Amino acid sequence: MDKKTLRQDMRVKLAQMSEAQYDAYSLQIHEQLLRESSIKKANIIGLTISAFPEVNTITLIEKLWSQGKRVAVPKCEPKTRAMIFYEITSFDQLETVYMQLKEPIPALTKEVPKKEIDCLIVPGVVFDQFGFRVGFGGGYYDRYLASYNGERITLAFGVQLIHKVPTDQYDLPVHKIITETSVINCLENRKESQSVDENSI
Repeated sequence: MDKKTLRQDMRVKLAQMSEAQYDAYSLQIHEQLLRESSIKKANIIGLTISAFPEVNTITLIEKLWSQGKRVAVPKCEPKTRAMIFYEITSFDQLETVYMQLKEPIPALTKEVPKKEIDCLIVPGVVFDQFGFRVGFGGGYYDRYLASYNGERITLAFGVQLIHKVPTDQYDLPVHKIITETSVINCLENRKESQSVDENSI
């Protein structure tokens, strides 16, 4: 199945989630994430402002702030498909832009260089156990990840996982996927898969 069809089908599935399920699963995912050593060690965490039915990041940001973490959110440049992250200390520093997305207001925030972001929470629609994903179709994160060397984690509902995502040469996988029920070590899964492939030659 191609990426466009996978994306459309998954959006339909996610739209069927009840508000109670959404809130409960998001909370469970937050709890799992906050137990991760990479998050505990991180000073600056980069993530997008969620829109239903993405895993809720609004309440997650509040929890990160309460733990003394710094939070950076991206502003997208549609003409170049580039992203620049800015640190926010209040939701009042956000504005609603195209497609009802919430982004930082540069004049009220401070730009955060890529090398200073310790952990990046990478969004998407569909994922597999190896960390590959089907994003929202803009290619923003693919471009950003190409030169990002920090920890890459995805937050996803269990229903968003499939056996295998179709990949292109520019696709870069995340290190871990955190769902409401498990933490998937994609790096280990890729190593194991590679080992199996080599042994079968």
